[in-house]
Amino acid sequence: MLKLHGECWVITDDAAGNQRQALALAEYLKMPLRHLILEPLAPWSWLAPHLTLGGQYSLPAGQRSLFTPPWPGVAIGCGRAAALFTRLLRQLSHGQCHTVQILDPRIDPAHWDTVIAPRHDQVDGANVLQPLGSLNPVDDAWLVDGRESCPQFAELPQPRVGVLLGGPRKGMTLDAGYAHRLAAHLLGRQQHEGGSLLVLASRRTPSTLIDVFRQSLQGVPGLVWAGHDDGRNPYPGVLGWADRLVVTPDSVNMLSEACAVGCPVQTFVIGSLPPKLARFHRSLRDAGLLQDLDAAIPSPRVPPLRETALIAAELRERILQQGTN
Repeated sequence: MLKLHGECWVITDDAAGNQRQALALAEYLKMPLRHLILEPLAPWSWLAPHLTLGGQYSLPAGQRSLFTPPWPGVAIGCGRAAALFTRLLRQLSHGQCHTVQILDPRIDPAHWDTVIAPRHDQVDGANVLQPLGSLNPVDDAWLVDGRESCPQFAELPQPRVGVLLGGPRKGMTLDAGYAHRLAAHLLGRQQHEGGSLLVLASRRTPSTLIDVFRQSLQGVPGLVWAGHDDGRNPYPGVLGWADRLVVTPDSVNMLSEACAVGCPVQTFVIGSLPPKLARFHRSLRDAGLLQDLDAAIPSPRVPPLRETALIAAELRERILQQGTN
């Protein structure tokens, strides 16, 4: 395999989902890696990535020294703020930096060398790669590491059901009523088939949802984890040991990572989904990767959705091709 030259900059804001996607892709490129968390000031923060005039001066004083030459050979951005800087790098490096933007930049993708946008974003262009879901680090080695990090989960009764909780988003309400209904479904099935429930909250999960699960699942084998007060984050261990995963419908990242495990994945939807999210759910269902929670108990294994390595291989070819032109 030919080695890519130079350094790879990963540029994100502080959103964990954006960081996770960009870093997962960068790791596959096997380049010296530098992660920059950049937060532009107004008005650039309002208008990114449309407004580039004066963009080099858009950073607060404490961050300006981070975005200076020598410029990298590859820059990978994820999120709207990062799109400002990956767009700038294409100009500042005089085309010597291969610029990559993950997620829909909401302007013409031709401003970047490569745009990686999931199919439900409906972004088209000769330089656009369209995975089904979001990029992530979940593969066999990652899952082995997850099991080794939480060996105590091996003692839990099977089936071990991991439950990943997100939070409300525009066009979707996840409130205490939703939590009570989801907890009742999970508890009813656990009482029928046995096993354990490993419930993980995310940064976006309201405390009202967490309280519902703590109260409803008292005495059920497993855990409810909502933050560092509950100990170290067991997320890799839960995915590594899960016989089945139940994911709230709000997060493309969580659903994509769950579908990368290779166990059955179910979700619990009340009402309608926002159009873009509905397209994503439909694609997962059409591929046999996602079922409703009240469906029949699925078969124990399903083909995992693992796209990051394939996207990285395609990106590598594009970078090498650019270097020979």
